[in-house]
Amino acid sequence: MKKIFLVLTFIFSLTITAQHSRRDGNRIGIMGGITQTTLTTSNFASKPANGWVAGMAVRGNYYNDFSAIFGMQFFENNIIVATTKPLSLASEDVNFKTMGVQVRLLASYNLIKNHLSLDFGPVLQINDKLKINSKSELNNVTGTLLTAKEITDVTKLNGNAYVGISAGTKRIRAVVNYQYGLNNFLNNLNNNEELKLKNNNSNFKGHLGIISGQVLFNL
Repeated sequence: MKKIFLVLTFIFSLTITAQHSRRDGNRIGIMGGITQTTLTTSNFASKPANGWVAGMAVRGNYYNDFSAIFGMQFFENNIIVATTKPLSLASEDVNFKTMGVQVRLLASYNLIKNHLSLDFGPVLQINDKLKINSKSELNNVTGTLLTAKEITDVTKLNGNAYVGISAGTKRIRAVVNYQYGLNNFLNNLNNNEELKLKNNNSNFKGHLGIISGQVLFNL
């Protein structure tokens, strides 16, 4: 995972250098904000939770009413899964955390030039396993025979569809966007037949939904 982060950071640095050296109006920005992540699945009960995101983006020249955005962001996303404690059988909502990086290549339609745009396109997401508090690892995932630790090895390479709006000035913009996970975020768990048996003899299937609100500062 660390090697992938270093390679992506190097590629992004080269892109920024190339864009910055051209005196053609391209803009480089830094951005950060909060996320709310949902896992849509019928395998177990889950709820959205908040996280954070931060990174950089390069917006290219306008072509008529269109421009292009290349960006890379680091994130921490969280979801809540309903579980029960093994001894007391008391209910406990367990936080599952994943960290990673996203690379975006977006088209941007300028509704109001330099002030309001509609952004859309694909996102490549690379993330680690889900992480939980060690005290909750043996909790039973409600509605299954699975423990919380057994559902942490999720898909590491994911593709999302992005749609968002950015509004403001040339220097500062507010960005609100939604991402939908196109692939099965839980598919990696299907490689283990024992886990499928514990999951009511069913395949694992789940898709991410990520809402984000950020502030962009153009350099």
